[in-house]
Amino acid sequence: MKTYIQQYLGYLRYERNASPHTLRNYGSDLSQFLEFLSKTGKDATESPEVLSEIGHHEIRSFLASLHESGRKKTSIARKVASLRAFFKYLHREGITKENPARLVSTPKSPKTLPHIMTTEEMNRFLNSVRVKTRGGRVLPLRNRAMLELLYASGLRASELVGLNLTDLNCGSRVVLVRGKGKKERWVPFGAKAEEAIKDYLAARHKLWPSKGRSSSAVYLNHRGERLTTRSLDRILKKCLQLHGAGLKASPHSLRHAFASHMLHEGADLRSIQEMLGHKSLSTTQKYTQVSIKELVNVYDKTHPKA
Repeated sequence: MKTYIQQYLGYLRYERNASPHTLRNYGSDLSQFLEFLSKTGKDATESPEVLSEIGHHEIRSFLASLHESGRKKTSIARKVASLRAFFKYLHREGITKENPARLVSTPKSPKTLPHIMTTEEMNRFLNSVRVKTRGGRVLPLRNRAMLELLYASGLRASELVGLNLTDLNCGSRVVLVRGKGKKERWVPFGAKAEEAIKDYLAARHKLWPSKGRSSSAVYLNHRGERLTTRSLDRILKKCLQLHGAGLKASPHSLRHAFASHMLHEGADLRSIQEMLGHKSLSTTQKYTQVSIKELVNVYDKTHPKA
């Protein structure tokens, strides 16, 4: 089975253009299932005949073991999706007779509204970050340029750190973004983000006199290498500690804030869908829940009969 897992991951990488994050998650989920099969005495041979004997009972037992070990429903749901996609691939390739994961239901996760900063909180936070760039030091300039663009364009963390210098068009205030499946889209950004990016790029070569000039990446770490999503998350948390006055946020919650604030100011869902790079409008519609919640709060505070 291990061979087929590697074959499937290769298919995701080279034919579906899956991101490294997706490949890592799928590989981890499938490896856990393989480990579970070996513990229960199931033969994990590469024989298609034996693979076809793996049914929905084995998958349900695997999920039950995850539940007993205290795994969250969201984590279990992701593993169901991974197994369903894997066995669908095996079935399509003629390796197995059917997709046993098709008969396994996905555990329902509690629906929660994303926590986001208000417009006032976001402006106060970014203004505070801006004040710290007055000394002209490169790292504060880089940090501000990242945070301003995250909020200005609603990029995913992976999309931001994956940006190249040639993707930026400050003259037109647009950035070329490569989203999931390597799909490209142009996303606009505002004057504040433009100012922050220009200030950073003007000073970028000072910290990285050699690598900084040759690297294609927009955002570099202290070694002159492309920044990672983990580093971005760490930088945001540090900035919040210094300038956030108790606020909590993640790179993804800045993406939520971008969409929610745009919707609140009158942007239509289709435009927000295009800027976020969502394949389905239903994914974008969750931001209407945030907006409705804000409307209810305003109503409760202002209506005389509320």
